[in-house]
Amino acid sequence: MNIKDKHNIEKPVSTFSLFKGGEGTATAMQILNGQQLKEHVTKVPALLLCIAGSVIFENEKGTKVPLLPGDYVNIEPMVKHWVNANDDSQLLLLK
Repeated sequence: MNIKDKHNIEKPVSTFSLFKGGEGTATAMQILNGQQLKEHVTKVPALLLCIAGSVIFENEKGTKVPLLPGDYVNIEPMVKHWVNANDDSQLLLLK
């Protein structure tokens, strides 16, 4: 199995539930080159891990973090944030 095979190649942003456990979830995300995961908030702490490509995570507090494969960022709850893709990118969101 490969995460890339689970995404719709024509959608600018594609997500699917990779794992649901008793205390958390893992969501696979694909953001295509030049596209954006639009501004939103999470109610719980989260971790965003880049597994392929290149993105920039930003939030309303002025945080701007470039992510390359292997890089991650902790996402604060109740803070607006968004993600811009510099390349076709694969990410994992852990909550």
